[in-house]
Amino acid sequence: MQINRIPTVSLMSTADRNIQAAQQRLAAAQDKASSLKELTRPSDDPTAAAEAMAVRAQQRAADQHGRNINNANGWLSTADNALSEATSLMHQARDTVLAASNHGALNEQAREAYALQLESIRDGLLSAANTQFAGRSVFAGTSDAPSAFSPQGEYHGVAGDTVQRNISPTTTIRVDADGEAAFGSGENSIFALLDTIAGQLRAGEPVSGHLEPLQERMDSILSVQAVVGANHATALRTQESLVSEKVALETRRSALEDADLASAALELQTQEVAYQAALASSARILQTSLMDYLR
Repeated sequence: MQINRIPTVSLMSTADRNIQAAQQRLAAAQDKASSLKELTRPSDDPTAAAEAMAVRAQQRAADQHGRNINNANGWLSTADNALSEATSLMHQARDTVLAASNHGALNEQAREAYALQLESIRDGLLSAANTQFAGRSVFAGTSDAPSAFSPQGEYHGVAGDTVQRNISPTTTIRVDADGEAAFGSGENSIFALLDTIAGQLRAGEPVSGHLEPLQERMDSILSVQAVVGANHATALRTQESLVSEKVALETRRSALEDADLASAALELQTQEVAYQAALASSARILQTSLMDYLR
């Protein structure tokens, strides 16, 4: 009867390979348990790694859109507040002109008081028209002029040129307001109109004929404010959608890259047992002596 004997060197080599494999699996389990990352290198799962990279690119784009929306909200909120202030001042101007329309019953002091009030309203409107956000005028388009309007009411903005913000892959909105459309320019501006009314009051001339132009200018301000409000509403809706999108993207990224704590701990314990078993079995196999060969 022929006895096939396995060489000790072969047993040692096999045992060493088994120990090394168990050790590598244990090291991988330890890395996963400590980092809680399913993917630590692209070679772990090339398909999942490629998908995770795509998700991270989408997250970066979403973050940029979020910053753009925040900036857009700043521009639009500032413009809306300025236009609301302008509307309030226009109401005051109209009430003042109404009160001063009975020019025959007004003495010189009363006419001067109304004229001064209108000039104060004019200054307030000029201040509102030159409102800035982050160092730039919200009514001057892309112009780098220090103010949208000169003290004389001349418009310094760039006509037809607008400030845009990309707030989603498919949505770009205007974030500035059309200052010339709202306040006019030069001789056609609200500033020139109020100067004219104040001058006529001082001269004792009737001013009731300016009520209609005042209303037209107020309508222009309200029209521009409506556009600003619509753009702001779009930005806010997009911001809400972006929050949900970010949550969904983070969930996808986590499912691809992150390890579950419970499963990682269980896998670590399993690999520790397997490694200890490999060491124990190898120790028993390699405990040979001369008497073992003589038997």
